[in-house]
Amino acid sequence: MKRSEIATIIIEAKQFAQNLQVPLPPFADWDKMIFKNLSQNHQIDEIIDNRLGWDVTDFDKGDFFNYGLTALTMRNGNFNQPDKYPKPYAEKMLLVEDGQILPLHFHWEKTEDIINRGGGVLQIKLYNATPQEALDQTHQVHVVMDGVLKTFTAGSIIELLPGQSITLTPRIYHQWQAKPGLGKVMLFEVSSTNDDSTDNRFYEKMPRMSQVTEDIESEMLLVSDYDEFLNK
Repeated sequence: MKRSEIATIIIEAKQFAQNLQVPLPPFADWDKMIFKNLSQNHQIDEIIDNRLGWDVTDFDKGDFFNYGLTALTMRNGNFNQPDKYPKPYAEKMLLVEDGQILPLHFHWEKTEDIINRGGGVLQIKLYNATPQEALDQTHQVHVVMDGVLKTFTAGSIIELLPGQSITLTPRIYHQWQAKPGLGKVMLFEVSSTNDDSTDNRFYEKMPRMSQVTEDIESEMLLVSDYDEFLNK
Protein backbone atom coordinates (compact mmCIF):
# COMPACT_ATOMS: atom_id res chain seq x y z
CA MET A 1 0.00 0.00 0.00
CA LYS A 2 1.11 3.58 -0.55
CA ARG A 3 1.82 5.65 2.56
CA SER A 4 -0.39 8.41 1.16
CA GLU A 5 -3.31 5.98 0.90
CA ILE A 6 -2.78 4.81 4.47
CA ALA A 7 -2.67 8.41 5.76
CA THR A 8 -6.00 9.21 4.06
CA ILE A 9 -7.60 6.02 5.41
CA ILE A 10 -6.60 6.91 8.99
CA ILE A 11 -7.97 10.46 8.63
CA GLU A 12 -11.27 9.06 7.35
CA ALA A 13 -11.34 6.45 10.13
CA LYS A 14 -11.02 9.13 12.80
CA GLN A 15 -13.78 11.15 11.13
CA PHE A 16 -16.07 8.10 11.01
CA ALA A 17 -15.49 7.49 14.72
CA GLN A 18 -16.29 11.13 15.44
CA ASN A 19 -19.49 10.87 13.39
CA LEU A 20 -20.58 7.88 15.48
CA GLN A 21 -19.58 9.73 18.67
CA VAL A 22 -16.90 7.19 19.59
CA PRO A 23 -13.99 8.95 21.35
CA LEU A 24 -10.59 7.40 20.65
CA PRO A 25 -7.58 7.12 23.00
CA PRO A 26 -4.97 9.91 22.87
CA PHE A 27 -2.38 7.84 20.99
CA ALA A 28 -4.74 7.61 18.01
CA ASP A 29 -3.68 11.22 17.24
CA TRP A 30 0.03 11.05 18.12
CA ASP A 31 2.56 11.89 15.44
CA LYS A 32 6.05 10.45 15.04
CA MET A 33 7.78 12.92 17.33
CA ILE A 34 5.37 12.33 20.22
CA PHE A 35 6.04 8.59 19.93
CA LYS A 36 9.77 9.22 19.72
CA ASN A 37 9.90 11.55 22.72
CA LEU A 38 7.72 9.41 24.99
CA SER A 39 9.59 6.23 24.10
CA GLN A 40 12.92 7.63 25.33
CA ASN A 41 12.21 6.98 29.03
CA HIS A 42 9.99 3.90 28.56
CA GLN A 43 6.75 5.74 29.33
CA ILE A 44 4.95 4.04 26.48
CA ASP A 45 6.48 0.54 26.55
CA GLU A 46 3.01 -0.97 26.80
CA ILE A 47 1.87 0.81 23.64
CA ILE A 48 4.97 -0.24 21.71
CA ASP A 49 5.41 -3.80 22.98
CA ASN A 50 1.72 -4.72 22.74
CA ARG A 51 1.15 -2.98 19.41
CA LEU A 52 -1.49 -0.49 20.49
CA GLY A 53 -2.28 1.87 17.63
CA TRP A 54 -3.21 1.91 13.96
CA ASP A 55 -3.05 -1.03 11.58
CA VAL A 56 -4.15 -0.64 7.95
CA THR A 57 -3.76 -3.63 5.63
CA ASP A 58 -4.77 -4.84 2.20
CA PHE A 59 -3.11 -8.22 2.84
CA ASP A 60 -0.78 -7.33 -0.04
CA LYS A 61 -3.61 -7.82 -2.54
CA GLY A 62 -3.27 -4.24 -3.81
CA ASP A 63 -7.04 -3.71 -3.66
CA PHE A 64 -7.80 -2.21 -0.23
CA PHE A 65 -11.42 -1.21 -0.78
CA ASN A 66 -12.29 -4.76 -1.82
CA TYR A 67 -9.94 -6.69 0.51
CA GLY A 68 -8.68 -4.95 3.59
CA LEU A 69 -9.13 -3.80 7.16
CA THR A 70 -8.50 -0.73 9.30
CA ALA A 71 -7.88 -1.46 12.98
CA LEU A 72 -7.05 0.54 16.09
CA THR A 73 -5.85 -1.65 18.95
CA MET A 74 -6.74 0.15 22.16
CA ARG A 75 -5.63 -2.35 24.82
CA ASN A 76 -3.83 -5.69 24.81
CA GLY A 77 -1.84 -8.14 26.88
CA ASN A 78 1.26 -9.91 25.66
CA PHE A 79 1.78 -13.63 25.03
CA ASN A 80 5.56 -13.26 25.23
CA GLN A 81 5.80 -11.05 28.33
CA PRO A 82 2.91 -12.14 30.59
CA ASP A 83 4.71 -11.12 33.79
CA LYS A 84 5.22 -7.54 32.56
CA TYR A 85 1.84 -7.31 30.81
CA PRO A 86 -0.63 -9.58 32.64
CA LYS A 87 -3.80 -8.36 30.88
CA PRO A 88 -5.63 -11.45 29.54
CA TYR A 89 -7.73 -9.34 27.16
CA ALA A 90 -7.61 -7.04 24.13
CA GLU A 91 -9.92 -4.48 22.54
CA LYS A 92 -9.90 -3.14 18.99
CA MET A 93 -11.93 -0.84 16.80
CA LEU A 94 -12.25 -2.39 13.34
CA LEU A 95 -13.56 -0.47 10.33
CA VAL A 96 -14.88 -2.30 7.27
CA GLU A 97 -15.53 -0.30 4.11
CA ASP A 98 -18.79 -0.75 2.18
CA GLY A 99 -18.42 -4.11 0.39
CA GLN A 100 -14.92 -4.72 1.77
CA ILE A 101 -13.93 -8.32 2.57
CA LEU A 102 -11.76 -9.64 5.38
CA PRO A 103 -10.28 -12.86 3.94
CA LEU A 104 -11.17 -16.28 5.37
CA HIS A 105 -9.08 -17.15 8.45
CA PHE A 106 -9.12 -18.53 11.96
CA HIS A 107 -7.11 -18.07 15.17
CA TRP A 108 -5.28 -20.86 16.98
CA GLU A 109 -5.42 -19.13 20.38
CA LYS A 110 -7.73 -16.12 20.40
CA THR A 111 -11.38 -16.10 21.40
CA GLU A 112 -13.11 -12.93 20.25
CA ASP A 113 -16.43 -11.14 20.40
CA ILE A 114 -17.14 -9.20 17.21
CA ILE A 115 -19.64 -6.40 17.90
CA ASN A 116 -21.33 -4.21 15.29
CA ARG A 117 -21.14 -0.74 16.86
CA GLY A 118 -22.71 1.19 14.01
CA GLY A 119 -22.94 1.97 10.34
CA GLY A 120 -24.00 -0.81 7.99
CA VAL A 121 -24.54 -4.56 8.30
CA LEU A 122 -21.74 -7.12 8.66
CA GLN A 123 -22.05 -10.45 6.84
CA ILE A 124 -19.96 -13.35 8.24
CA LYS A 125 -19.35 -16.72 6.59
CA LEU A 126 -18.51 -19.57 8.99
CA TYR A 127 -16.80 -22.96 8.82
CA ASN A 128 -15.12 -25.20 11.36
CA ALA A 129 -11.50 -26.13 10.63
CA THR A 130 -10.59 -29.77 10.17
CA PRO A 131 -7.61 -31.20 12.11
CA GLN A 132 -5.60 -30.58 8.93
CA GLU A 133 -6.84 -26.93 8.85
CA ALA A 134 -9.00 -27.40 5.77
CA LEU A 135 -12.61 -26.22 5.58
CA ASP A 136 -14.96 -28.62 7.31
CA GLN A 137 -17.81 -28.81 4.81
CA THR A 138 -19.79 -31.32 6.90
CA HIS A 139 -20.10 -30.40 10.55
CA GLN A 140 -22.32 -27.65 11.92
CA VAL A 141 -20.81 -24.53 13.44
CA HIS A 142 -21.84 -23.64 16.99
CA VAL A 143 -21.51 -20.01 18.11
CA VAL A 144 -22.97 -17.73 20.73
CA MET A 145 -24.65 -14.52 19.57
CA ASP A 146 -25.46 -12.01 22.31
CA GLY A 147 -25.70 -14.79 24.87
CA VAL A 148 -27.80 -17.13 22.69
CA LEU A 149 -26.31 -20.43 21.47
CA LYS A 150 -26.92 -20.85 17.74
CA THR A 151 -26.10 -23.57 15.21
CA PHE A 152 -25.40 -23.06 11.51
CA THR A 153 -24.58 -25.32 8.61
CA ALA A 154 -21.05 -25.12 7.22
CA GLY A 155 -20.58 -22.11 4.96
CA SER A 156 -23.60 -20.22 6.31
CA ILE A 157 -23.57 -16.44 6.02
CA ILE A 158 -25.05 -14.65 9.00
CA GLU A 159 -25.67 -10.95 9.46
CA LEU A 160 -24.81 -8.66 12.37
CA LEU A 161 -26.93 -5.52 12.59
CA PRO A 162 -25.77 -2.56 14.69
CA GLY A 163 -25.76 -3.64 18.34
CA GLN A 164 -25.47 -7.36 17.61
CA SER A 165 -22.43 -9.52 18.31
CA ILE A 166 -20.96 -12.98 17.80
CA THR A 167 -18.40 -14.97 19.79
CA LEU A 168 -15.79 -16.74 17.67
CA THR A 169 -13.74 -19.41 19.41
CA PRO A 170 -10.40 -20.79 18.13
CA ARG A 171 -10.37 -22.76 14.87
CA ILE A 172 -13.61 -21.34 13.49
CA TYR A 173 -12.89 -20.05 9.99
CA HIS A 174 -14.59 -16.73 9.36
CA GLN A 175 -14.77 -14.30 6.46
CA TRP A 176 -16.67 -11.07 6.68
CA GLN A 177 -17.90 -8.34 4.40
CA ALA A 178 -19.72 -5.07 4.96
CA LYS A 179 -22.99 -5.74 3.15
CA PRO A 180 -22.68 -3.86 -0.15
CA GLY A 181 -24.72 -0.69 -0.47
CA LEU A 182 -25.33 -0.19 3.26
CA GLY A 183 -22.17 1.72 4.11
CA LYS A 184 -19.07 1.35 6.22
CA VAL A 185 -19.29 -0.70 9.45
CA MET A 186 -17.65 0.02 12.80
CA LEU A 187 -16.87 -3.14 14.74
CA PHE A 188 -15.39 -3.55 18.16
CA GLU A 189 -13.42 -6.68 18.93
CA VAL A 190 -13.21 -7.74 22.57
CA SER A 191 -10.94 -10.75 22.87
CA SER A 192 -8.34 -12.68 24.75
CA THR A 193 -4.76 -11.45 24.34
CA ASN A 194 -4.03 -10.82 20.66
CA ASP A 195 -0.86 -11.38 18.63
CA ASP A 196 -1.45 -10.65 14.95
CA SER A 197 2.06 -11.74 14.01
CA THR A 198 1.52 -15.37 15.08
CA ASP A 199 -2.19 -16.13 15.57
CA ASN A 200 -3.80 -15.73 12.13
CA ARG A 201 -4.26 -18.76 9.89
CA PHE A 202 -5.47 -17.54 6.51
CA TYR A 203 -7.11 -20.17 4.32
CA GLU A 204 -5.27 -18.74 1.31
CA LYS A 205 -1.67 -17.94 2.16
CA MET A 206 -1.17 -14.18 2.52
CA PRO A 207 0.67 -11.75 4.80
CA ARG A 208 -1.22 -10.17 7.69
CA MET A 209 0.59 -6.83 7.26
CA SER A 210 1.03 -4.95 3.98
CA GLN A 211 4.26 -3.82 2.44
CA VAL A 212 4.29 -0.01 2.40
CA THR A 213 5.52 2.16 -0.47
CA GLU A 214 6.89 5.44 0.91
CA ASP A 215 5.46 7.88 -1.61
CA ILE A 216 5.05 10.66 1.01
CA GLU A 217 6.51 11.60 4.38
CA SER A 218 3.67 10.88 6.82
CA GLU A 219 3.63 11.85 10.49
CA MET A 220 1.37 8.90 11.43
CA LEU A 221 2.81 5.54 12.45
CA LEU A 222 1.35 2.10 11.99
CA VAL A 223 2.06 -0.54 14.63
CA SER A 224 4.23 -2.27 12.03
CA ASP A 225 6.41 0.87 11.89
CA TYR A 226 7.27 0.97 15.60
CA ASP A 227 10.39 -1.19 15.67
CA GLU A 228 12.14 0.41 12.72
CA PHE A 229 11.24 4.01 13.56
CA LEU A 230 11.82 3.92 17.31
CA ASN A 231 15.13 2.06 17.05
CA LYS A 232 16.69 4.59 14.66
